[in-house]
Amino acid sequence: MQLPTPIKWEELKNLKADTFFELANKIYHWQTQHNEVYQEWIKAWNIPLSTPNTIAQIPFLPISFFKSREVLIGKNPHTYFESSGTTQDVTSKHWVQDLSLYQDSFSTCFELFYGTPSDWCIIGLLPSYLERSHSSLVYMVENLIKQSGHPDSGFYLYDFIALNELLQKLELKGQKVWLIGVSFALIDFAEAFPQQLKHTTVIETGGMKGRKQELTRAQLHKLLSEKLGVKTIHSEYGMTELLSQAYSIQDGIFKCPPWMKVMVSDEEDPVAISSQGKGILHIIDLANIHSCCFIATEDIGEVYADGSFKVLGRLDTSARRGCSLLVV
Repeated sequence: MQLPTPIKWEELKNLKADTFFELANKIYHWQTQHNEVYQEWIKAWNIPLSTPNTIAQIPFLPISFFKSREVLIGKNPHTYFESSGTTQDVTSKHWVQDLSLYQDSFSTCFELFYGTPSDWCIIGLLPSYLERSHSSLVYMVENLIKQSGHPDSGFYLYDFIALNELLQKLELKGQKVWLIGVSFALIDFAEAFPQQLKHTTVIETGGMKGRKQELTRAQLHKLLSEKLGVKTIHSEYGMTELLSQAYSIQDGIFKCPPWMKVMVSDEEDPVAISSQGKGILHIIDLANIHSCCFIATEDIGEVYADGSFKVLGRLDTSARRGCSLLVV
C-alpha cells in the first residue's frame, strides 16, 4: 500500500533554491508521521518533533539503518535496490515504492547535466554491478540506454576488444558517447587500449573494491585522462540509499540537482550541521519520499558556499562501498 505523498514530482523538478527549505520541512513532518524507523531514531535521541527553524535543524538518519531495518513508508514495496559487497558484508537495502519516481529523478538529472539521452550513444562498463542483481546503478544506466535509442548503446563486461572497436567506429562518425564505468574496469580498458577520444565523455563511478591498489580520485583521473586522451574525467556520486545523483564535470567537484542538497557535520559533534565546511556529508534527497530524505552518510567531504562539494574519503569505522573511492 502506498500512502498519498505531500508532493508531486513536478514540484521537485521545478524546485527553486529559495523554496527548498519550505518543501523539505513539509516532507520532514510527513516522514516523521509515517516512517517508523525515522520516528524511533528521533525519539531515541530526544529530538523534539517541533518545526525546525533552519534546514540544519532537521535530524538526519544514519545511513547504517538501511542495513538493519526496512526504512520504508507504506507496505508491499515495488522492489528494492541493494548495495555491493562481499559475501561477508552486510549490505544495505533501499525499498522502493514507486520506480517511476527514480526514473524521473535520474532522467531529469541526466538532462540537466548532459542534455537529451537520444543525442548520445550510452555505454555502461559495469562488470561488478552487472554480476549481481538489484543494482540501482545498473537500473539507471539500463534505462538511459533505452532512452538513448542508439543501436550501439549497451553494456560491456570484459570484452574490451569489442568495446575498443566500437569506440573507434563511433569516433570516426563524430558520435557523442557517454561512457560510464566502474573505476577498476576503466583502468583495465585504458591500459589495454590507450587512445585519443575526442567525442567521448568518460564518467567514473568509483568502485575499486580491492581489485587494484587504491588510488586517489586525482590519481585515477590523471591516469584515465592520459590513457584515453580526454581533457577531463567526469564522476557520478550516487548510492543505494539515494534516488538521486550528483555529477562532477571536472576537478572532482560535484553539483546536485535542485531537489538534492548536501550539508556537513563536525566529526566530533554530529548534530552540528552546517551548509558549508569540512566534515561528514549529510544529504537531503527529496526524491527519497517513501524512505527517508535526510541521510547522514559515512563519507567525509567539503561543501562549498555554492552548494557544490568534494568527497575526501570515508570514515574509518564505515564499511567499504562500491560507489565511492575510499580516499581522494
